[in-house]
Amino acid sequence: MATLSESLALSSLSNLRPSLSPYLTSPPSLSLSAYRKLTALPQFTGLRIQLPSHRSVSSFSSRNPSVLRRCARVSCEAQETALDIPIVTDATWESLVLKSDGPVLVEFWAPWCGPCRMIHPVIGELAKQYDGKLKCFKLSTDDSPSIATQYGIRSIPTIMIFINGEKKDAVIGAVPKTTLIASIEKFL
Repeated sequence: MATLSESLALSSLSNLRPSLSPYLTSPPSLSLSAYRKLTALPQFTGLRIQLPSHRSVSSFSSRNPSVLRRCARVSCEAQETALDIPIVTDATWESLVLKSDGPVLVEFWAPWCGPCRMIHPVIGELAKQYDGKLKCFKLSTDDSPSIATQYGIRSIPTIMIFINGEKKDAVIGAVPKTTLIASIEKFL
């Protein structure tokens, strides 16, 4: 049975989380610690918190510490390192990939795919590293499903290497950069 302080805390917290209110309307069966575990947010350390200037925070933080949290901005440092990779579509596939003079690396991806987003910076680094020796493109399987079907793409990300319009190699999944380099080096 919940103590009086836990019951009061649960009833005040039910206003904050309406989605959990069905669990809180009956006699409290959750302890306060169990409720906190239910509503806890996962920890993530890959973002940098930017606080506003010190003067504007000091006047508010002494009165209401929650204002400090509302004023902070979050920025992702990885956005600055990503390189733009040219896009290939159904209309440009033949001219950019099949009729290309040298080797071409094509990343088959989709905007909703998490591993695809993880490998974008790696493909960008490879494009920069092999500039002049290898052309790198990306093809959205959502925008150009016919090409993905033609080459049997069943999982994304899939990275394919073409030489003279012919598929030479394919790597499936978000693999380390060294794996992609080994695959590229075979054809240079």
